[in-house]
Amino acid sequence: MGKIKETSTNFENKKILADECSEVYAANIIGGQWSLVICSWLTNGKMRFGELKKSIPNITERMLTTQLRKLEEHNIITRTVYAEVPPKVIYELTDIGYELKPIILQMEQWGERHKKLKL
Repeated sequence: MGKIKETSTNFENKKILADECSEVYAANIIGGQWSLVICSWLTNGKMRFGELKKSIPNITERMLTTQLRKLEEHNIITRTVYAEVPPKVIYELTDIGYELKPIILQMEQWGERHKKLKL
């Protein structure tokens, strides 16, 4: 979800809806193509920034950085920096982030079934 002016009616409506509906709250955190893909890759274990970048076609470094920061801010992932030259940074799902694994698998299965309907 893009940035919305905090003074706008749209922002207030989204905030009220997220406060009332837990599923909307969750969708606001992991919604969007990049956050979900990042979480999906991290369900397989820890990854470095470069590994994530290579695993996700067409994502820019800026977008990957933005999404990783957002997921870290929401406690979905952790970022561990090792004091090396060059710096080594590892991303990993938190406990609550790992709880997304069965949900992501169900979404993948649902998506496959839905694709077949459209053929």
